[in-house]
Amino acid sequence: MNSNKTEREKAILVGVATRSITAKVVKEHMAELGRLADTAGAVVVETTMQRRDTLDPATLVGEGKVSEIAALVESHGADLVIFDEDLSGSQVKKLETRIPCKVLDRSGIILDIFAKHARTAEAKVQVEVAQLEYMLPRLTNAWTHLSRQAGGVGIGMKGPGETQLETDKRLVRKRIAELNRKLDKMEDIRVAQHNRRIPTFHAALVGYTNAGKSTLMNALTRAGVEAVDKLFATLDPTTRKLYLGPQKTAVLSDTVGFIRKLPVGLVSSFKSTLSVVAQATLILHLVDAGAEDFEDQMEITAGILSELCDAEVPRMTVFNKIDLLPPERLDFLKAHHPQALFISAEAKLGLAELKERIREHYDQGRFASASEETAVSGNAGWEEERPS
Repeated sequence: MNSNKTEREKAILVGVATRSITAKVVKEHMAELGRLADTAGAVVVETTMQRRDTLDPATLVGEGKVSEIAALVESHGADLVIFDEDLSGSQVKKLETRIPCKVLDRSGIILDIFAKHARTAEAKVQVEVAQLEYMLPRLTNAWTHLSRQAGGVGIGMKGPGETQLETDKRLVRKRIAELNRKLDKMEDIRVAQHNRRIPTFHAALVGYTNAGKSTLMNALTRAGVEAVDKLFATLDPTTRKLYLGPQKTAVLSDTVGFIRKLPVGLVSSFKSTLSVVAQATLILHLVDAGAEDFEDQMEITAGILSELCDAEVPRMTVFNKIDLLPPERLDFLKAHHPQALFISAEAKLGLAELKERIREHYDQGRFASASEETAVSGNAGWEEERPS
């Protein structure tokens, strides 16, 4: 998307319900896709869904639906169409010959958001790796007008007869390899720094995107982390001191939120950034208590956590936003999740009990009180929360 535009781009969302994915589930996914589009800077002007037994291999939705989408683009003056399902390179190419605007899928819009929100050098490299890995299988014979190159004469050229598509793919793979080597060096530095530190109690906030992690981080530590009602507002981890009592100062990290259908390349490339989760003493799994699909969100988060850290790391489930719940909903959650904590980071409800539970985990181990030297690299200026 062109960030120089003063007007927001108009987007049409497309979802597909099949025998394995009900219309109700698709509507939930489409609502989330709409929020992704909003975060990326687009305004949704139309949402359309198709019911079919199986996905069409050529266009995902079939020729009739493609014609309908093209008509919607014309009538709304839309700038892009976003499909909730991932599209192959050939599907994108065919759709764009029929639909008079850009065509994206869910993974593409997520990568666009990550690219805009990356701030540190490491995050920018990680996003570029994920984007290139996403692009690689979607490269098509778009350069057939060049057909065949003249014989390769430069270093690294494959030689006579290499097609432009093969050259593009080879250059993309080369760039990915270079970036991965750079990430490996960054990770080596991170590990060395971690190994030099005095053992410190380290709690990590994880959860589905927009569960309120940044708001809780600010409530507990006065971190000043951006807390807005947008997906992926936090991308680079932020770590601050957390005061638990006399001579008991821990560190607390806020991490990027998870989401369904997160591109595989993002999970892989962001493992080093998310190493704060793998190295945590305690994982605080924050859940939006008001989300209708909170159980699905919990399952998605648990699945991603299983890729990042040891299952033996203690985890604490914390339901957030209880101030927005009717009493019967809160009673239901407490009955079905008796070990969980229930708080409101925004209204500052239940925070004392949460800190007490964190302190209990702290007391079970031997840790040095957090100091400037034990801070996670890249978070200069972090401050300690003191009791008022």
